[in-house]
Amino acid sequence: MAEPTVLYDVSQGIATITLNRPERLNALNSQLEAELFDAFQAADRDDEVRVIILTGAGRGFCAGADLELLDQVQQIDPASADMEELKNKFVPSHHKEGVHEGYQKTYSYFPAIDKPVIGAINGPAVGLGFVFTLYCDVRIASETARFGTAFAQRGLIAEHGISWMLPRLIGISNSFELLYTARIFNAEEALRIGLVSRVVPPEQLLDQAREFASVLVNTTSPRSQRIMKRQVYTALNQNLAEAIDTANDEMLKSFLCEDFAEGLAHFVEKRPPRFTGK
Repeated sequence: MAEPTVLYDVSQGIATITLNRPERLNALNSQLEAELFDAFQAADRDDEVRVIILTGAGRGFCAGADLELLDQVQQIDPASADMEELKNKFVPSHHKEGVHEGYQKTYSYFPAIDKPVIGAINGPAVGLGFVFTLYCDVRIASETARFGTAFAQRGLIAEHGISWMLPRLIGISNSFELLYTARIFNAEEALRIGLVSRVVPPEQLLDQAREFASVLVNTTSPRSQRIMKRQVYTALNQNLAEAIDTANDEMLKSFLCEDFAEGLAHFVEKRPPRFTGK
C-alpha cells in the first residue's frame, strides 16, 4: 500500500492537513491531489473541526506539479487531442450545493469549505503550490517561505483562476509583474505586497498558526465564521447593493440563532462563550 501523501490530524478543534512528500518538496501528483481533496472534505464534515491549517512536511510547502503529471501532459498529441477529454482528466470539478460555481473547480474548492482555512507556508510555494496559497483564507509565512507563479517559464498561462484571485489580493500591477516574470520572491516581499498576513521564524510557524486558530475556536461563533466566509467569497461576484442585501438577510437570520443569544449572554455575564454553531 502506498504511503499517505497527506497527513491529517485533529486536536482541540483544529484540523492540520500536511502535504507529505518532503523528499519532493511536496510536489503534487495524482495521489496527493486526491488525498488533499479527501482531507478537506473530512474536515468540512466533522463537527469537531472548527478551523483548518494547511502546511507542508519538511523544507517545502508545495513545489508545484510533480514530473508524473508533467509527463502525462507531454504525452498529449496536439493533432488528436480532445479538449473535453483533457478537461475531465486534468481539471475536474467538485460539486457542492449552494456554492458559486467558481469555487467548485479543480483547485478552487478551499473557499467552498465552511471552516476557516489558514495556510502555514513553511517553504517554497511555486506553481500549483502558489495556487493553493491563494485559496487559503489567511496566509502566515515562515521566513524561509518562497513564492513564484512559474507558469510563464514553462510556456503555460495563469492557471486555475489565479488571474481572477491574485489581483484581488495584491492588485493588478503586482500581479502582472509576478505572472510575467515568474520570478521567485521571498516572504518579506509577500508581506509587503499583501499576499501574506505575517512572517514568522520557521520554528514558530505552526505554533503561531495554531495560536491564531485557537482564538477562532475558543472566542468566536462557528456559525458567524461560516456565514462570513460565504459572504466574502460570494461578494467577490456581487455589486455593493447585492452584498448589502445578502448581509441584511443574514443579519436577520442571525437574530434567531443560538449563537447570537450566547454571544449576548457571555458578554453580559463576563464569561467565556459556549457557542454551538447553531
